[in-house]
Amino acid sequence: MAQQEVQLDRERFCCPICLDPLKDPVTTVCGHSFCKSCINTHWDQGEERGSYSCPQCRQFFTPRPVLEKNTMLADLVEELKKTGLQAAPADHCYAGPGDVVCDFCTGRKLKALKSCLNCLVSYCEKHLQPHLQLAPFKRHKLVEPSEKLQENICSRHDEVMKMFCRTDQQCICYLCSVDEHKDHDTVSAAAERTERQRELGLRRQTIQQRVQDTEKDLKLLQQEEEALNGSADKAAEDSEEIFTEMIRLLEKRSSDVKQQIRSQQETEVSRVRELQERLEQEITELKRKDQELKQLSDTEDHNQFLHNYPSLSPLSGSTHSSSFRIRPLRHFEDVTAAVSQVRGRLQDILRETETEILQIVSQVDVLLPQPEPETRADFLRYSQEIKLDPNTANNRLLLSEGNRKVTWMSVEQSYYNHPDRFTYWLQVLSRESLTGRCYWEVEVEVEVGGVRVAVTYKNISRAGGSHECLFGHNDKSWSLVCGGNSYIFYHNSIRTRVSGPVSSRVGVYLDHSAGVLSFYSVSDTMTLLHRVQTTFTQPLYAGVGVYRYGSTAEFCKLK
Repeated sequence: MAQQEVQLDRERFCCPICLDPLKDPVTTVCGHSFCKSCINTHWDQGEERGSYSCPQCRQFFTPRPVLEKNTMLADLVEELKKTGLQAAPADHCYAGPGDVVCDFCTGRKLKALKSCLNCLVSYCEKHLQPHLQLAPFKRHKLVEPSEKLQENICSRHDEVMKMFCRTDQQCICYLCSVDEHKDHDTVSAAAERTERQRELGLRRQTIQQRVQDTEKDLKLLQQEEEALNGSADKAAEDSEEIFTEMIRLLEKRSSDVKQQIRSQQETEVSRVRELQERLEQEITELKRKDQELKQLSDTEDHNQFLHNYPSLSPLSGSTHSSSFRIRPLRHFEDVTAAVSQVRGRLQDILRETETEILQIVSQVDVLLPQPEPETRADFLRYSQEIKLDPNTANNRLLLSEGNRKVTWMSVEQSYYNHPDRFTYWLQVLSRESLTGRCYWEVEVEVEVGGVRVAVTYKNISRAGGSHECLFGHNDKSWSLVCGGNSYIFYHNSIRTRVSGPVSSRVGVYLDHSAGVLSFYSVSDTMTLLHRVQTTFTQPLYAGVGVYRYGSTAEFCKLK
């Protein structure tokens, strides 16, 4: 008996998070107690979401509560330790936060090992034994533990939903099939699964074939890259060699001109110096004769003057009077002018060839850009069938018309739990990714509005109500909000008001490789509403969100 009391005390005074006796116990507003370090660690992990919940009752607190030590509880734990309170054995496998609990356990729940899709019950290892040992349970379908088993129960008739309504694209029970769905196209859930499995197989084949084709294209691009790099390297080397040769030719021509100038300089200077010597000799001779005449002129004896006068030699003619003339030359200035003219012509040639060469270089383009379509017929050449992925749809969104139409419902839909689902924002993504050139159209209710037509990367966040999950409010998505009588474009939370005719149909054109995303108002004519030019680093997915009750959006059939 005492041992049972100790066991009772041990369970009551252990931390629900670490399962050990409470250390520095604190109590939340909702009345549950935890180790101070355990609850703080738990809340630290939720700090990014800005909300803090009790691990036991899931009550949310905002802002984060300030916790104080529960002195009375701490004293009780210390007393119980003296009477046999120990840490929980590891083999107890009690369910902790986030674990699926055993529905058969009473008192403190153990962690479930499997869930049964027939019983719609989760079992721990002990309570699972009948399913493993008894013949009546051999046909039951056991799966990994799930908290969503009750989603398989019809909320109206409390029956297991083993049927599927193809008209409304939802799981139903047998009573639903003969009641409100009696005129609908209904089949067994197993039959629908078989059909969807077949479609899935076909889609996988398509994807695998596209992977093979894309891998071939990738290999061609890799080869083209190698050829492009080799061609560019060779052109750069050849061009450098040619320009180097041109420089050598200019240097040689400069040396030749300089040598010719010096040779002509030497010749002309030699001629000038020779003439200078002759003139200097002539001056000397003339001065000598002048002195002789002066002496004769100074003779006072008339007879002597007359006697010597006949002996004077006659004066020879001037050396330079007729044989030499100084021409008005500019010496070598004309050579400088001629070289300057050559330089001017060379500069003109270099300017012309530079423009020509740069134009040729800019024309090297492996992936030739294609012009953007202009008419609706041109856009329809790239039409893409868009089907929505139920695994991404928020629980309040009804998918219909072959998963092309989405409607905001007042009650949650019976979707299975899936990590790709948007848990807060009423949004849904397409099944297939979008690459290359694509075009699609979305029909929205203009009067109601509140619809976001979007594209996004697959790694956009899904869980919670932060802007990281909302189309257009992060760097992973682009969205056009159709709000009744106006449009607003969002990307990375940047708001851009868009002007243009309001239409119930919005066209979206994507050229992934060119980084072009365009939104159009579609009526009798197509009017561009907004165009984005960027670089897409991942495949994109079409998305749509509805944010007013009763809003609908439908991806149109274009073929």
